[in-house]
Amino acid sequence: MGLESFMITGGAGFVGANLVAALAALRPAAHLVVIDDFRTGSTGLLVEAFGRRGLPPFRGRVIPHGVESVDFIDLVDVWRPSAVFHLGAITDTTLADEGEMLRVNTESFGPMARACAEAGVPLVYASSAATYGTPREAGERAPFPLEAAGRPDNVYGMSKWLMEAAHARVAAEHLERHGRDPWIVGLRYFNVFGPGERLKGKMASMVWQLGTRLLAGERPRLFADGSQARDQVYIDDVVGCTLAAAGLGKRADPAPGVYNLGSGVATSFAEVLSALREALEIPESSLATEYFEMPPAIRAFYQTWTCADLSATAPGLGWKPAFRPSDAVRRYAAFMRSAASPRG
Repeated sequence: MGLESFMITGGAGFVGANLVAALAALRPAAHLVVIDDFRTGSTGLLVEAFGRRGLPPFRGRVIPHGVESVDFIDLVDVWRPSAVFHLGAITDTTLADEGEMLRVNTESFGPMARACAEAGVPLVYASSAATYGTPREAGERAPFPLEAAGRPDNVYGMSKWLMEAAHARVAAEHLERHGRDPWIVGLRYFNVFGPGERLKGKMASMVWQLGTRLLAGERPRLFADGSQARDQVYIDDVVGCTLAAAGLGKRADPAPGVYNLGSGVATSFAEVLSALREALEIPESSLATEYFEMPPAIRAFYQTWTCADLSATAPGLGWKPAFRPSDAVRRYAAFMRSAASPRG
């Protein structure tokens, strides 16, 4: 193909649609190839993402199939992309069908990684903070270093951990044959929130869930005392780091490997709610918070505290977060309030 192109799996999902719009803004002449099975994605999210950036309508290619059913060797050969962004996955952490999770999220990744490595195409893929499970650092309220991962609490986290294992195998094979590491970067996304998540349902961020309840005049609900804390990272930062991993940021030659992608700050759900109340001008006195005990079935695999150690991310990718979580929550609250009806 003569035209510069980019391939984005999961490109009609929350992060994917925002990434596709960012690529369209950054490379207006590039051909954008979206691969999505529309399990949770929607063409409407692409329309909205382009609209938020004031861009002309999306005119790229949409391949309506899951990553497990496409031939990446053929696709890479046909499109010769400048980079592949792999965001397509089942993200429901409560899914009981472990075989389905592994088939979709893990099995397809090795062939994709090999196809990109052999063609010399940069590959950036979404891993997850779920790969950490509940490490020692969680009890110490310390940031999660990269080496603390590997004991996930659920099959979603395991599927992402096994993707990273496949990445390591492909990289080792490539290094042995070619004497250099392939351009493959895995990003452990922490808790992403922002415009475009409205179709995620129960998997939507707590920022979205609490904000929509407040705007609907419903009491916000938190697990007892609201002290559970997550590394909440704004969608614009996630998109910026994902682009940087493909050499489309400040550094043209990011170092291959696996990195944390978060804000570097643990924000409690109580703090999220406080920022939302302030931005939406809905005080506790007018709509009281309802606190309830965490069900035992959830407690078994629930991460009560997460925080990304970003010490490797800045030097490796040339990227740092631009948004403080509290400021980003207020920004997102203004977005939700400005909509005719609460939509992410």
